[in-house]
Amino acid sequence: MTDDNEAGGPSAAERPASTGAAVAPGAAGGEAQRLGDVLDEWVSRASTALGLEPGSVDATLILDLARDVAHGVTRPAAPLTGFLVGLAAGRRGGSAADVRAAADTVLALLPEHDSKRDG
Repeated sequence: MTDDNEAGGPSAAERPASTGAAVAPGAAGGEAQRLGDVLDEWVSRASTALGLEPGSVDATLILDLARDVAHGVTRPAAPLTGFLVGLAAGRRGGSAADVRAAADTVLALLPEHDSKRDG
């Protein structure tokens, strides 16, 4: 995956640890925590409503995937790719490893991802 700073995004220190949610550079710690809390709450509620175990979603993986696709392809491709990865992972069994494998398959399609992995 691309480095956040190379893509113009926030560094890992600027994201809440629990979700990896992107936070505006220079955002106050309280603001970053509120964003993380809101995102954690939403993911938990949506997971429960969809019959998934809360906490079973690797939000950082999905957010990083969306960022890389948005920057490497086009912004509208990000949510569609997230859906495709989830669908593929579900068809493979739906485990965390299935999600990771589907995400890695898509990330390998990004030209900048291949070049960064090689060097």
